Amino acid sequence: MESPKKLQDIKVAVDAVIFGYFDKKDLQILLIKRNIEPFKGGWALPGGLVLDEESVDDAVKRELYEEAGIKPDFLEQLYTFGNLGRDPRNRVVSVAYLGLVNPSYHELFADSDAEDAQWFSINKLPSVAFDHKTIIEAALKRLRTKIQYQPIGFNLLNEEFPFSDLENLYKTIVGQEIDRRNFRKKIMSYGLLNETNNVKKEGSGRPGKLFTFNKEKYKELEEQGFYFEIK
Repeated sequence: MESPKKLQDIKVAVDAVIFGYFDKKDLQILLIKRNIEPFKGGWALPGGLVLDEESVDDAVKRELYEEAGIKPDFLEQLYTFGNLGRDPRNRVVSVAYLGLVNPSYHELFADSDAEDAQWFSINKLPSVAFDHKTIIEAALKRLRTKIQYQPIGFNLLNEEFPFSDLENLYKTIVGQEIDRRNFRKKIMSYGLLNETNNVKKEGSGRPGKLFTFNKEKYKELEEQGFYFEIK
């Protein structure tokens, strides 16, 4: 007679890869410094265990606010990570999220089980706890793909921005030069930018016009089957 199989004892957690855009050229990721074991004093993605009375979506929002004081402008599920041994304490399955914020509108403050919260350039990341390096790599790959077919990049910009900021953002995230003329022509053809009466002077050139993203127009077009594509 076969012995009964051991019942599962699996914890469910959430982890979030939050991207911010700095100095018109630097894509950064939010990390927190852990003040509990394991990996006490090490850097990690914000996150934690899901409470019995909350959904995973509510859990990640709670953890982000408790550990870093932020409420992302854009947040979506990325992938589920559940390899054996990913957490030395228990069997833990983590639902990972990808989020975008404009750092100008969010002041970080660490609390809960986080000793500190800081932004790090994707090109100068410290060692991170658990399997968070793998999660970050998956999020970066998703972002680089998604920004070319959905206008999520506007969540990283100021409400009003010169067109050059949008160009630099795409170039930074995609990781390669873009054809500026074709890029501008394609973006403007969608009719998703509203030109304001404001200008911004940068360098020795003449002041550039400022634009805003028309979210309502995009939602309207999306409902009609519109497909945003930048390649």
